Amino acid sequence: MSAHNRGVRYLDLDGRRLSVVGLGCWQFGEKQWGYGTEYSQADSLAVMQRALELGVTVFDTAELYGSGRSEMLVGSALSSWEGERFLATKFLPIMPLPKVMLSHCERSLDRLQVPLVDLYQIHWPNPVVPLARQMAGMRQILAKGWSRYAGVSNFSLKRWIAAEAHLGQPVISNQVRYNLLQRRPESGLLEYAKQHSRLILAYSPLAQGALSGRYRAGQAPRDLRRANSLFTDTALLAAEPLLDTLREVADAHHCSSSQVALAYLISQPQVIVIPGAKSIAQLESNVAAADLQLEGDELLALRRTADRFHYSRTRAATQVTGRLLPVRRSRGSS
Repeated sequence: MSAHNRGVRYLDLDGRRLSVVGLGCWQFGEKQWGYGTEYSQADSLAVMQRALELGVTVFDTAELYGSGRSEMLVGSALSSWEGERFLATKFLPIMPLPKVMLSHCERSLDRLQVPLVDLYQIHWPNPVVPLARQMAGMRQILAKGWSRYAGVSNFSLKRWIAAEAHLGQPVISNQVRYNLLQRRPESGLLEYAKQHSRLILAYSPLAQGALSGRYRAGQAPRDLRRANSLFTDTALLAAEPLLDTLREVADAHHCSSSQVALAYLISQPQVIVIPGAKSIAQLESNVAAADLQLEGDELLALRRTADRFHYSRTRAATQVTGRLLPVRRSRGSS
Protein backbone atom coordinates (compact mmCIF):
# COMPACT_ATOMS: atom_id res chain seq x y z
CA MET A 1 0.00 0.00 0.00
CA SER A 2 1.28 3.46 -0.83
CA ALA A 3 0.78 6.80 0.90
CA HIS A 4 1.69 10.43 0.31
CA ASN A 5 3.40 13.10 2.37
CA ARG A 6 4.87 16.44 1.31
CA GLY A 7 4.85 15.34 -2.31
CA VAL A 8 6.64 12.07 -1.60
CA ARG A 9 5.00 8.69 -2.10
CA TYR A 10 5.66 5.84 0.31
CA LEU A 11 5.32 2.08 0.61
CA ASP A 12 4.40 0.65 3.98
CA LEU A 13 6.60 -2.00 5.61
CA ASP A 14 5.33 -3.06 9.02
CA GLY A 15 4.33 0.51 9.75
CA ARG A 16 7.56 2.01 8.40
CA ARG A 17 7.27 4.40 5.48
CA LEU A 18 9.66 3.75 2.62
CA SER A 19 9.87 6.51 0.03
CA VAL A 20 9.43 5.10 -3.47
CA VAL A 21 12.28 7.37 -4.55
CA GLY A 22 15.26 6.73 -2.31
CA LEU A 23 18.87 7.82 -2.53
CA GLY A 24 21.61 5.53 -3.77
CA CYS A 25 24.85 6.51 -2.00
CA TRP A 26 27.40 4.44 -3.91
CA GLN A 27 29.09 7.51 -5.38
CA PHE A 28 29.81 9.00 -1.95
CA GLY A 29 33.54 8.69 -1.37
CA GLU A 30 34.16 7.13 -4.78
CA LYS A 31 36.96 8.63 -6.86
CA GLN A 32 36.09 6.99 -10.16
CA TRP A 33 33.28 9.45 -10.97
CA GLY A 34 35.74 12.31 -10.74
CA TYR A 35 33.65 14.23 -8.20
CA GLY A 36 36.73 14.84 -6.05
CA THR A 37 37.38 15.10 -2.32
CA GLU A 38 35.33 18.27 -1.95
CA TYR A 39 32.23 16.47 -3.19
CA SER A 40 32.83 13.61 -0.78
CA GLN A 41 33.09 15.81 2.26
CA ALA A 42 30.65 18.64 1.54
CA ASP A 43 28.30 18.17 -1.38
CA SER A 44 27.32 14.61 -0.48
CA LEU A 45 26.33 15.72 3.02
CA ALA A 46 24.29 18.59 1.56
CA VAL A 47 22.52 16.15 -0.77
CA MET A 48 21.75 13.86 2.18
CA GLN A 49 20.41 16.73 4.26
CA ARG A 50 18.17 17.94 1.43
CA ALA A 51 16.89 14.42 0.87
CA LEU A 52 15.83 14.22 4.51
CA GLU A 53 14.10 17.60 4.25
CA LEU A 54 12.18 16.43 1.18
CA GLY A 55 10.88 13.36 2.98
CA VAL A 56 13.18 10.75 1.45
CA THR A 57 13.47 7.88 3.91
CA VAL A 58 15.34 5.17 1.97
CA PHE A 59 19.15 5.43 1.88
CA ASP A 60 21.23 2.64 0.38
CA THR A 61 24.97 2.18 0.79
CA ALA A 62 27.48 -0.69 1.08
CA GLU A 63 30.82 -1.52 2.63
CA LEU A 64 32.21 -1.73 -0.92
CA TYR A 65 31.40 1.87 -1.81
CA GLY A 66 34.48 4.01 -1.39
CA SER A 67 35.98 1.22 0.75
CA GLY A 68 33.65 2.17 3.59
CA ARG A 69 33.80 5.91 2.99
CA SER A 70 30.19 6.01 1.77
CA GLU A 71 28.97 4.40 4.99
CA MET A 72 30.95 6.94 7.02
CA LEU A 73 29.44 9.88 5.12
CA VAL A 74 25.93 8.50 5.35
CA GLY A 75 26.37 7.85 9.06
CA SER A 76 27.64 11.37 9.60
CA ALA A 77 24.70 12.89 7.72
CA LEU A 78 22.16 10.84 9.67
CA SER A 79 23.79 11.18 13.08
CA SER A 80 21.67 14.14 14.19
CA TRP A 81 18.50 13.19 12.31
CA GLU A 82 15.62 12.19 14.57
CA GLY A 83 12.97 11.71 11.90
CA GLU A 84 12.07 8.69 9.83
CA ARG A 85 14.69 6.86 7.83
CA PHE A 86 15.20 3.41 6.36
CA LEU A 87 18.92 2.67 6.25
CA ALA A 88 20.23 -0.15 4.06
CA THR A 89 23.76 -1.40 3.56
CA LYS A 90 25.37 -4.40 1.91
CA PHE A 91 27.97 -7.05 2.69
CA LEU A 92 30.55 -7.93 0.01
CA PRO A 93 30.40 -11.75 -0.06
CA ILE A 94 33.97 -12.67 -0.94
CA MET A 95 33.91 -15.14 1.95
CA PRO A 96 30.31 -15.17 3.19
CA LEU A 97 30.72 -17.42 6.21
CA PRO A 98 28.76 -16.60 9.38
CA LYS A 99 31.77 -15.43 11.41
CA VAL A 100 32.96 -13.18 8.55
CA MET A 101 29.48 -11.76 7.99
CA LEU A 102 29.11 -10.88 11.65
CA SER A 103 32.49 -9.15 11.70
CA HIS A 104 31.76 -7.14 8.58
CA CYS A 105 28.28 -6.17 9.75
CA GLU A 106 29.71 -4.90 13.03
CA ARG A 107 32.23 -2.76 11.17
CA SER A 108 29.49 -1.34 8.94
CA LEU A 109 27.48 -0.40 12.03
CA ASP A 110 30.52 1.37 13.46
CA ARG A 111 31.02 3.39 10.26
CA LEU A 112 27.33 4.22 10.11
CA GLN A 113 27.28 5.18 13.81
CA VAL A 114 24.15 3.13 14.49
CA PRO A 115 23.32 0.11 16.68
CA LEU A 116 21.39 -1.51 13.84
CA VAL A 117 20.42 -0.99 10.20
CA ASP A 118 16.99 -1.47 8.76
CA LEU A 119 18.19 -3.70 5.92
CA TYR A 120 21.36 -5.79 5.63
CA GLN A 121 21.89 -7.23 2.15
CA ILE A 122 24.19 -9.75 0.51
CA HIS A 123 25.63 -7.69 -2.33
CA TRP A 124 26.29 -10.47 -4.85
CA PRO A 125 25.60 -14.16 -5.26
CA ASN A 126 28.52 -16.33 -4.18
CA PRO A 127 28.35 -19.67 -6.00
CA VAL A 128 31.13 -21.30 -3.94
CA VAL A 129 29.92 -20.95 -0.35
CA PRO A 130 26.62 -22.82 0.11
CA LEU A 131 23.65 -20.50 0.36
CA ALA A 132 22.59 -22.26 3.56
CA ARG A 133 25.82 -21.10 5.23
CA GLN A 134 25.32 -17.54 4.03
CA MET A 135 21.78 -17.46 5.37
CA ALA A 136 23.01 -18.91 8.68
CA GLY A 137 25.19 -15.82 8.98
CA MET A 138 22.27 -13.56 8.09
CA ARG A 139 20.09 -15.34 10.66
CA GLN A 140 22.67 -14.62 13.37
CA ILE A 141 22.79 -10.94 12.39
CA LEU A 142 19.01 -10.71 12.68
CA ALA A 143 19.06 -12.57 16.00
CA LYS A 144 21.61 -10.12 17.42
CA GLY A 145 19.33 -7.23 16.44
CA TRP A 146 21.94 -5.73 14.11
CA SER A 147 19.43 -5.51 11.26
CA ARG A 148 15.66 -5.43 11.16
CA TYR A 149 15.41 -7.17 7.81
CA ALA A 150 17.42 -9.38 5.47
CA GLY A 151 17.87 -8.58 1.80
CA VAL A 152 19.82 -9.74 -1.23
CA SER A 153 21.17 -8.04 -4.32
CA ASN A 154 21.62 -9.25 -7.89
CA PHE A 155 19.88 -12.55 -7.09
CA SER A 156 17.84 -14.49 -9.64
CA LEU A 157 14.28 -15.38 -8.66
CA LYS A 158 15.28 -18.99 -8.03
CA ARG A 159 18.16 -17.96 -5.78
CA TRP A 160 16.00 -15.41 -3.94
CA ILE A 161 13.39 -18.07 -3.16
CA ALA A 162 16.12 -20.47 -2.03
CA ALA A 163 17.60 -17.78 0.25
CA GLU A 164 14.23 -17.39 1.95
CA ALA A 165 13.94 -21.13 2.42
CA HIS A 166 17.39 -21.34 4.03
CA LEU A 167 16.80 -18.27 6.20
CA GLY A 168 13.46 -19.59 7.39
CA GLN A 169 11.85 -16.16 7.15
CA PRO A 170 11.30 -13.48 4.54
CA VAL A 171 14.16 -11.99 2.58
CA ILE A 172 12.24 -8.80 2.10
CA SER A 173 14.09 -7.29 -0.84
CA ASN A 174 16.18 -7.92 -3.92
CA GLN A 175 18.26 -5.01 -5.18
CA VAL A 176 18.71 -5.34 -8.92
CA ARG A 177 19.64 -3.31 -11.97
CA TYR A 178 16.35 -2.15 -13.45
CA ASN A 179 15.61 0.56 -15.97
CA LEU A 180 13.77 0.93 -19.27
CA LEU A 181 16.79 -0.33 -21.20
CA GLN A 182 17.46 -3.26 -18.85
CA ARG A 183 14.16 -4.84 -17.86
CA ARG A 184 15.06 -8.34 -16.74
CA PRO A 185 13.31 -7.90 -13.36
CA GLU A 186 10.01 -7.77 -15.24
CA SER A 187 10.48 -11.46 -16.05
CA GLY A 188 9.51 -12.95 -12.71
CA LEU A 189 11.00 -10.77 -9.97
CA LEU A 190 8.31 -8.08 -10.06
CA GLU A 191 5.49 -10.59 -9.95
CA TYR A 192 7.07 -12.44 -7.02
CA ALA A 193 7.51 -9.19 -5.10
CA LYS A 194 3.89 -8.23 -5.77
CA GLN A 195 2.49 -11.61 -4.74
CA HIS A 196 4.56 -11.94 -1.56
CA SER A 197 4.80 -8.29 -0.43
CA ARG A 198 8.53 -8.14 -1.09
CA LEU A 199 10.48 -5.17 -2.42
CA ILE A 200 12.47 -4.55 -5.56
CA LEU A 201 15.17 -1.92 -5.04
CA ALA A 202 16.01 -0.66 -8.51
CA TYR A 203 19.56 0.56 -8.88
CA SER A 204 20.83 2.31 -11.99
CA PRO A 205 17.20 3.32 -12.73
CA LEU A 206 18.38 5.88 -15.29
CA ALA A 207 20.95 3.53 -16.85
CA GLN A 208 23.76 5.78 -15.59
CA GLY A 209 22.18 8.68 -17.48
CA ALA A 210 21.59 6.92 -20.78
CA LEU A 211 17.85 7.61 -20.31
CA SER A 212 18.31 11.29 -19.51
CA GLY A 213 18.16 12.31 -23.17
CA ARG A 214 21.49 14.11 -22.93
CA TYR A 215 23.42 11.51 -24.91
CA ARG A 216 23.05 10.39 -28.52
CA ALA A 217 25.34 8.56 -30.92
CA GLY A 218 28.59 10.50 -31.19
CA GLN A 219 27.87 12.34 -27.94
CA ALA A 220 28.69 9.81 -25.24
CA PRO A 221 29.98 10.94 -21.83
CA ARG A 222 33.75 11.10 -21.41
CA ASP A 223 33.98 9.59 -17.92
CA LEU A 224 34.02 5.96 -16.78
CA ARG A 225 30.67 5.36 -18.51
CA ARG A 226 32.58 5.00 -21.79
CA ALA A 227 33.19 1.41 -20.67
CA ASN A 228 29.43 0.83 -20.39
CA SER A 229 28.20 -0.74 -23.63
CA LEU A 230 24.95 1.25 -23.34
CA PHE A 231 26.96 4.36 -24.29
CA THR A 232 28.41 3.00 -27.51
CA ASP A 233 27.07 4.45 -30.75
CA THR A 234 25.54 1.04 -31.48
CA ALA A 235 23.45 1.09 -28.31
CA LEU A 236 22.63 4.80 -28.40
CA LEU A 237 21.34 4.46 -31.96
CA ALA A 238 19.19 1.51 -30.92
CA ALA A 239 17.86 3.52 -27.98
CA GLU A 240 16.78 6.54 -30.03
CA PRO A 241 13.11 5.49 -30.45
CA LEU A 242 12.80 5.02 -26.69
CA LEU A 243 14.57 8.32 -25.99
CA ASP A 244 12.17 10.02 -28.39
CA THR A 245 9.17 8.47 -26.64
CA LEU A 246 10.51 9.56 -23.26
CA ARG A 247 10.84 13.10 -24.55
CA GLU A 248 7.30 13.11 -25.97
CA VAL A 249 5.83 11.95 -22.66
CA ALA A 250 8.03 14.41 -20.76
CA ASP A 251 6.87 17.30 -22.95
CA ALA A 252 3.24 16.37 -22.27
CA HIS A 253 3.85 16.54 -18.53
CA HIS A 254 6.26 19.50 -18.60
CA CYS A 255 8.98 17.45 -16.94
CA SER A 256 12.25 15.76 -17.86
CA SER A 257 12.94 12.45 -19.59
CA SER A 258 14.69 11.26 -16.43
CA GLN A 259 11.58 11.88 -14.38
CA VAL A 260 9.46 9.91 -16.84
CA ALA A 261 11.95 7.02 -16.74
CA LEU A 262 11.76 6.96 -12.93
CA ALA A 263 7.98 7.30 -12.93
CA TYR A 264 7.69 4.25 -15.20
CA LEU A 265 9.58 2.12 -12.68
CA ILE A 266 7.70 3.25 -9.59
CA SER A 267 4.40 2.70 -11.38
CA GLN A 268 5.21 -0.99 -10.92
CA PRO A 269 4.03 -2.47 -7.59
CA GLN A 270 6.62 -2.86 -4.82
CA VAL A 271 9.38 -1.01 -6.68
CA ILE A 272 11.62 1.56 -5.00
CA VAL A 273 14.16 3.39 -7.14
CA ILE A 274 17.50 4.42 -5.65
CA PRO A 275 19.15 6.82 -8.10
CA GLY A 276 22.29 8.63 -7.08
CA ALA A 277 22.48 12.41 -7.08
CA LYS A 278 25.52 14.58 -7.65
CA SER A 279 23.71 17.81 -6.79
CA ILE A 280 20.74 19.06 -4.83
CA ALA A 281 19.05 20.03 -8.09
CA GLN A 282 19.42 16.50 -9.42
CA LEU A 283 18.09 15.07 -6.17
CA GLU A 284 15.06 17.37 -6.23
CA SER A 285 14.32 16.37 -9.81
CA ASN A 286 14.50 12.67 -8.90
CA VAL A 287 12.22 13.06 -5.89
CA ALA A 288 9.67 15.04 -7.91
CA ALA A 289 9.25 12.01 -10.19
CA ALA A 290 7.18 10.40 -7.43
CA ASP A 291 4.42 12.91 -8.13
CA LEU A 292 4.31 12.14 -11.84
CA GLN A 293 1.32 9.97 -12.69
CA LEU A 294 1.68 8.41 -16.12
CA GLU A 295 -1.43 7.41 -18.04
CA GLY A 296 -2.01 3.83 -19.12
CA ASP A 297 -1.41 4.62 -22.78
CA GLU A 298 1.86 6.36 -21.90
CA LEU A 299 3.10 3.37 -19.91
CA LEU A 300 2.14 1.11 -22.79
CA ALA A 301 3.95 3.29 -25.32
CA LEU A 302 7.11 3.27 -23.18
CA ARG A 303 6.93 -0.49 -22.72
CA ARG A 304 6.35 -1.21 -26.39
CA THR A 305 9.17 1.08 -27.48
CA ALA A 306 11.49 -0.41 -24.88
CA ASP A 307 10.57 -3.89 -26.15
CA ARG A 308 12.15 -2.97 -29.48
CA PHE A 309 15.47 -1.98 -27.91
CA HIS A 310 18.03 -4.52 -29.10
CA TYR A 311 21.68 -4.19 -29.95
CA SER A 312 24.67 -6.48 -30.36
CA ARG A 313 26.71 -6.54 -27.14
CA THR A 314 29.60 -8.13 -29.06
CA ARG A 315 29.56 -5.37 -31.66
CA ALA A 316 29.31 -2.75 -28.92
CA ALA A 317 32.25 -4.30 -27.06
CA THR A 318 34.31 -4.26 -30.25
CA GLN A 319 33.48 -0.59 -30.68
CA VAL A 320 34.71 0.20 -27.15
CA THR A 321 37.88 -1.90 -27.17
CA GLY A 322 38.78 -1.79 -30.83
CA ARG A 323 39.04 -5.56 -30.88
CA LEU A 324 36.81 -8.52 -30.20
CA LEU A 325 36.86 -9.25 -26.47
CA PRO A 326 34.30 -10.72 -24.05
CA VAL A 327 32.02 -8.03 -22.70
CA ARG A 328 32.89 -7.08 -19.14
CA ARG A 329 29.82 -6.66 -16.98
CA SER A 330 29.63 -3.27 -15.35
CA ARG A 331 29.49 -2.86 -11.55
CA GLY A 332 26.32 -4.25 -10.10
CA SER A 333 25.17 -6.39 -13.01
CA SER A 334 23.63 -9.72 -12.16
